[in-house]
Amino acid sequence: MAANSYMVPLGTPAPAFDLTAINGGNVSLADLKGSPATLVVFLSNHCPYVRHIEKGLGALAADYGARLSIVAICSNDSVNYPDDDPTHLAEQAARAGFTFPYLLDDTQEVAKAYRAACTPDFFLYDAHLQLVYRGEFDGARPGNSVPVTGESLRAAIDAVLDGEPVPAEQNPSLGCGIKWKPGNAPA
Repeated sequence: MAANSYMVPLGTPAPAFDLTAINGGNVSLADLKGSPATLVVFLSNHCPYVRHIEKGLGALAADYGARLSIVAICSNDSVNYPDDDPTHLAEQAARAGFTFPYLLDDTQEVAKAYRAACTPDFFLYDAHLQLVYRGEFDGARPGNSVPVTGESLRAAIDAVLDGEPVPAEQNPSLGCGIKWKPGNAPA
């Protein structure tokens, strides 16, 4: 079932995390400090909305390189959705050209802290780790004819990197709802 992002208030500080990467080791928010912009993306492998834009996200990461810190987080219940287990996420990362860490939020506490609602769900922070953008990658959706460009997210990233304000009018992301473990769904 499709869900929109919650549109967390701009200026919200990035919640801390320390999560295991799909290829081993841990990555924390502190590891990303010092970047002029940080992108935290909630993704999954099985969602058609994510699959529709995943190569575009891989291209975005390649285009911005070291000027932007990116981390992806999968918070889905991989027991009931085995396509979102670490092996399948690694296949997705290879298929999409992800060069950034892909992390596992097994407790789903990080998704709750960020108020992530769907996959994909994008959260862009400035150098002070204050939220400046939350919303769509672009207007492309499965079944529409809008090309996957990352236009909306790229405009926000460019503004941050150029020291310009990101427009406050932002369109929510649309995707598959986070697959919560029984009893974990936020109230």
